[in-house]
Amino acid sequence: MNINNDIGTTYLITNKKMTLVAILGITLGMSIYIFMNCMVVGFDKTSNDSIFKNTAHIRVFRDDVVSRPLAPDITKKAVIINPKVVPASNTIINPDEVVSLAKKHPDVVNVTPQVTTTMFYNIGKTQVPGIATGILPNEADQMFNIRSTIVEGSFEKLQSNLNAIAIGSGVAEKLSLAIDDNINISSPKGVSKNMKIVAIFKTNNSIVDKSKSYINLSTAQQLLRENNTYVTDINVNVKDPENCDQISKDLKVLTGYSSESWKQANETMVAGFRMRRIVITFISYTILIVAGFGIYNILNMTVSQKINDISILKAIGFRGKDVVRIFLTQAMSIGLMGVVSGCILAVILITLLKKVYIGGDIGYFPIDYELTKFLQGIGVGLIISFFAGYLPARKAAQVDPVSIFRR
Repeated sequence: MNINNDIGTTYLITNKKMTLVAILGITLGMSIYIFMNCMVVGFDKTSNDSIFKNTAHIRVFRDDVVSRPLAPDITKKAVIINPKVVPASNTIINPDEVVSLAKKHPDVVNVTPQVTTTMFYNIGKTQVPGIATGILPNEADQMFNIRSTIVEGSFEKLQSNLNAIAIGSGVAEKLSLAIDDNINISSPKGVSKNMKIVAIFKTNNSIVDKSKSYINLSTAQQLLRENNTYVTDINVNVKDPENCDQISKDLKVLTGYSSESWKQANETMVAGFRMRRIVITFISYTILIVAGFGIYNILNMTVSQKINDISILKAIGFRGKDVVRIFLTQAMSIGLMGVVSGCILAVILITLLKKVYIGGDIGYFPIDYELTKFLQGIGVGLIISFFAGYLPARKAAQVDPVSIFRR
């Protein structure tokens, strides 16, 4: 074993230029593989964070129903020939019981009720349409991290004041409003209320910022002339958002109400995420495989150049397994040096890019050191190096020394 390693190391050192080219190929392949996959993870996290600022992992609600015949079909003539979608009351009956049932699911983390309604912001004769979301402030903040979007005022004041409102930055700009100003809001049921602005939030989503506001759940119920059991949605957050589809189905069976995961509500965006992962993964694997071909070509050339040496080794008693070990030692040494230097280069690239400020809601470039991607890259790099070395090694092991000596 020591002799095999010594011979493999000698071949490695004597062909310095080719060895350096092979190491450089693995280094670039490894660094780009790790860098691009860490970038994909960063993009996904940033996109999900942006979605989850306004969307729960799962939404439980009461859906509309399809009309059915009003009488038995005795004459084989349907009473309603063309079934229609009939808007049903969107009230969730006994919401406290539904919340309790949802919390019993082992994968559920947070559950909070919500009332959403269209309304008008009124300043003098000016009316601006918008959407008011009635929430339990502390519970909603745990789910959506609303405090992180507050740019002025204090979100805590919404908890203690039933006449308090938090408005989007677009609404504040359009109506020239500031903290502690009063604003009148009116609901579709004809109820008006004077509210005090205690916070202004900015999500960097212009549609949300120009229309949305947060008020207390009980205040939203009053605006709609409903009692304190009126709830339109129950928002649910789970441990792993990627597994929300199955949990959504479980909640539908458990509660008896419609249940929609964030993936179902954002199918086009999720498809875009999936396509981006596939493209970048394909590119990064291709680069690593090309680097593996570099090792293969170099070792194949070494076998051709050292064919006489291999014949002598086999003639003096070296077996085919020994020859394989010699060239695998060379290949794995190249692979190991390339993997280590590739990881170092990837860390440098990620460190530099993390300092680039993008702006907006993203802030700095969304990339970080993902340990799993480093481990995956190391594993893939070593596997490719092994097979790139094994194929020429097997060719060398099959050399017939007698035929070589006859030449």
